[in-house]
Amino acid sequence: MPAESAVSLQPSKTRGIASTEDDLNRGIIKMLQQDGRLPYKDIARALEVSEGTIRNRVQSMKKSGALKIVALADPMAIRYKADAMIGIKVAHPSTPRAVAHRLSERGEVVYVLWVSGRYDLLIEVVCETRSAFQTFLEQHCFGHNDIDQIEVMSGIEMFKNQFLLKRQTQ
Repeated sequence: MPAESAVSLQPSKTRGIASTEDDLNRGIIKMLQQDGRLPYKDIARALEVSEGTIRNRVQSMKKSGALKIVALADPMAIRYKADAMIGIKVAHPSTPRAVAHRLSERGEVVYVLWVSGRYDLLIEVVCETRSAFQTFLEQHCFGHNDIDQIEVMSGIEMFKNQFLLKRQTQ
């Protein structure tokens, strides 16, 4: 599976041309979620507005932090030798935020989420080799006073890898 384009939405309190609450912006986002490289002129034609309007809206959403256009690669298709989700229970008196920041600095860590429930953090680690993954665990997880427990969950098969704006326009 080739790399796909993805639109990442960040929480935004911005209103107006940078808001994801705006119907036109939601239409733009929906189209970019299907193809992040879609030309502005094609989006403009489909939404019946000018190309300049689309350009301004996309730039405003990107500048406000509400929109980020990136490529998503499927680690299973690339066949990395080690791709795993790790559930982390943070040790007292450390905080999930502090551990998340520490691990986020590592290039092998591609996803960090503070969660509720069994774990405090859920991270995804992708390494070129199993040896590199083992080294990551030894150097950044085991033996650190800020981590109480970890559970490694290896990926077997990817069924879906996307984030889409779910709220429908009115």
